[in-house]
Amino acid sequence: MSLLDAAREVREMAYVPYSRFKVGAAVRGASGRIYVGCNVENVAYPEGTCAEAGAISAMVAAGETELIEVAVIADSPSPVPCCGGCRQKLAEFGKPDTPVLLATTGGATMATTIGELLPGRFDAGHMSRAE
Repeated sequence: MSLLDAAREVREMAYVPYSRFKVGAAVRGASGRIYVGCNVENVAYPEGTCAEAGAISAMVAAGETELIEVAVIADSPSPVPCCGGCRQKLAEFGKPDTPVLLATTGGATMATTIGELLPGRFDAGHMSRAE
């Protein structure tokens, strides 16, 4: 199964009673294993969970901390970019050149990278280690 197919499949499991906007995401860990996530809304809107965050959580729960590829799909006229919070989450576990494929259920795609999604990223190198 391709990464995009995995994202497409999990998208159907999204819990979106408020927005009705289903999103599926899949990440490939450094091991090659695919982890998936879908958006999960909450009545205390906007306290839901993004699909990308769910896929990253699944990856970390399985013991991996590096992703090497990302796919996100939604039913939208054009490929939907990741929200700001998810861009930072992806940057935490992927490199700037990590490929990201954004897609629509209608077949439109946009290829990008984590670095293009989040230029000037905040990372561990910005944290002070001074005692």
